[in-house]
Amino acid sequence: MSKANPSQYDAVIVGAGISGLVCGNYLAKAGLKVLIAEQHHQPGGYCTSFVRKGITFDAAAHSFGGYRENGIIRKVFDDFDLHEKVSVRRFDPNDVIVSPDHTISLWADLEKTIADLRASFPEEHENFRKFAEFLLNPDPLSYAAMRTWTFKDMLDRYFRNDKLKTMLAYPIFGNSALPPSRMSSFIGAKIFTEFLLDGGYYPEGGMQSLSNALAESFKKSGGELLLSHPVKKILIRDGRITGIVLKDKVTLGARSVIANCDARQTFLTLIGKKYIPAEFLSKLNRMQPSLSMIVLYLGLDQDFQSTLPTGSNVWLLPHCDLEKSYRAAARRTPQTIHECMVRISPDRKSLLAFTNTTFRTRSFWHNNKGKFIDGFIARLTDIIPGLSEHMLYKDAATPATLLRYTSNYRGAAYGWESTVDQFADPDFRRPPFIRNLYLTGHWSTQGLGIPGVAYLGYDTASTLLKRQKIASS
Repeated sequence: MSKANPSQYDAVIVGAGISGLVCGNYLAKAGLKVLIAEQHHQPGGYCTSFVRKGITFDAAAHSFGGYRENGIIRKVFDDFDLHEKVSVRRFDPNDVIVSPDHTISLWADLEKTIADLRASFPEEHENFRKFAEFLLNPDPLSYAAMRTWTFKDMLDRYFRNDKLKTMLAYPIFGNSALPPSRMSSFIGAKIFTEFLLDGGYYPEGGMQSLSNALAESFKKSGGELLLSHPVKKILIRDGRITGIVLKDKVTLGARSVIANCDARQTFLTLIGKKYIPAEFLSKLNRMQPSLSMIVLYLGLDQDFQSTLPTGSNVWLLPHCDLEKSYRAAARRTPQTIHECMVRISPDRKSLLAFTNTTFRTRSFWHNNKGKFIDGFIARLTDIIPGLSEHMLYKDAATPATLLRYTSNYRGAAYGWESTVDQFADPDFRRPPFIRNLYLTGHWSTQGLGIPGVAYLGYDTASTLLKRQKIASS
């Protein structure tokens, strides 16, 4: 294996997920020589799409937020002229939460949401206004105080009705796989803001079109994108990054490496234990990954009809005990798919639904995938009578599928668990024991969802550019 020449690239990014693509765009636009190496045959990570029987399915991510005037996704679109490449539509309501007693719709118009809330929870509608205003216009000092709060603590400060608190927390649970009593208030607040208050945006042609547009913009700025090229090693000499090794032992030099991939894989496989201090290795082994998920894909015929709104995320909540839901997810069976999200595509040609679950083993999912598909369809038939009569195609992504396509540890859907104890650990952004190594994306302990990881990509690029400027001055 030849030695790497660090001057070959200014930066190499491992993984073409949204965070890596955003980071690469900002670095390439600034004039750096940047390479993104991705193991999959298309960019995007969880933000990808595929076609079966002429029908487009989103693999995991199925909408995005942060597209308001000062939102991070709007900034990315503006900075790289993505409006010319991607047509974005917002579905309204963006989310609908259905419990046994109430239904809440979250609309683009905050006043319309508040009016709906007043009908079911008349004593709480003004509290929701205060809650939303705080999230959309946060006071920095208040946000700093939230560092040790759980999301339950935050909800308790604004609301009294336990059923309402559970309903508002349920989409956060679905998008993090944690009940509010365990979730960091900062992450919960960000998810609520970007997914619910400013959510429901969808790129024409499917989520892959967003990832493809970012990839094309990156290449237009001079960046190099290698697909189907897994990184095998990150090279280090004297405590400093020197490059990477691709498959077939191809060695490429780099001044910096940005890991937009699983943190355990980054440290234990790509870097290796001999470069990791014992104290950090112990912490790494204590870190808990999030739960995984099973994602159901159904292709539907032209006669399919449903009372559910198309394009909206519909959250089915069977009871008001999210602690119970969390325990149920950890031991999910085909007969216990009660909590789930379902989204019917705008053209009514496809249906995506998901529920959280654990990884178990590859062989478990190989042997039981069909049973979970049938159990999921049976659950959805309760709210969409006659669904099975209109199916042209059925399949699912299991935790083993997520592991295979992304290499995320145990098929984790959201990186590390976003608990208070695991929130914002700087060692998972810029490890102090390896110079010029950066981590970005949902394994960095600081952000979830497309807006969250996009911001981390932007912030990582900004940090690297500042440090390079200081080093060269």
